[in-house]
Amino acid sequence: MSAGYTLAEIAQWVGGTVRGDATVRITGVAGVAEAGPDQITWLADAKYEAQLKSSKAGGVLAPEGFGQTPMPAILCPKPSLAIIAVLQRLAPPIPRPAPGVHPTACVALSAKLGTDVAIGPFCFVGDNAVIGDRSVIHAHVFVGPDTILGADCELWPCVVVRERCRLGDRVILHPNTTVGADGFGYEFDGQRHLKIPQIGGVDIEADVEIGANCTIDRAKFGMTRIGSGTKIDNQVQVAHNVQIGAACIIVAQSGIAGSTRLGRGVVLGGKVGVKDHVVLGDGVQAAACACISKDLPPGSRVIGIPAADFDEWVRERSKVRRLPRLLDELKRLTERIERLEASADH
Repeated sequence: MSAGYTLAEIAQWVGGTVRGDATVRITGVAGVAEAGPDQITWLADAKYEAQLKSSKAGGVLAPEGFGQTPMPAILCPKPSLAIIAVLQRLAPPIPRPAPGVHPTACVALSAKLGTDVAIGPFCFVGDNAVIGDRSVIHAHVFVGPDTILGADCELWPCVVVRERCRLGDRVILHPNTTVGADGFGYEFDGQRHLKIPQIGGVDIEADVEIGANCTIDRAKFGMTRIGSGTKIDNQVQVAHNVQIGAACIIVAQSGIAGSTRLGRGVVLGGKVGVKDHVVLGDGVQAAACACISKDLPPGSRVIGIPAADFDEWVRERSKVRRLPRLLDELKRLTERIERLEASADH
């Protein structure tokens, strides 16, 4: 086991200041409640402060000016960012194939491999494919003909990137994700559904990360595009000819229908559905399970089915919660009126 690092060394990584014993050695990271004496934890939210009193952690990353703690603390501007630097140093190594081509892999003679490329067992790399420097291709990955991968990409087991797709530098695709499957396009001729050929491709720009079991469909013609720095969670469906801007966040089980356009910095919560040919402006935010069926201007915040303005929806919900009390009051008033009318008639 590694001897770890002292709190003083960790403080240097994160630009923080140690309060307490700076010689405590840390070998791992854990949550506030689970951490042991050789582990460091962090406070990213005030709701965990109470748990800190009983924590056995050897150290804690805390905001500057934070009150006394039962263990030594590293005071830093943003603990949620500091813990990233700590995890990068202390995380166990991830197994990866060694540079080179595994004997069981099938790589076309016309494919071009950059320096220090690693291709794992039972992979397939098609004709004229290009794999950029230091990219890692894990076991059972399929890279189709004429597909281009940039430098420092990582394709985890059972990823499929079909023909004529492009990946920029530092793209990460997690297990079982498929890039470049046919878009869902059919025309009914009165008797059967005729398949519309999907002859386009997919263009994924630099620094995109796509979770497990996602599907990014190829365009009918042209390109389905995912902008640089966008992060996509597991089990997301991106249909043909969708255009996703830079720095978007798309959470699990969301579905984006064909030819929809997302601006820069759009955030879709879990299970959000977006209708085809819709345009979402820069910075749009949609709460989980929202169903978006029309264009939204930049900066919109929506929720619900169908999606409505977030603030307006909250006001309406507050009124709905009052309905039972209002109905009881209406019943009492109705009974009172009936008694008064009966008395007047008498």
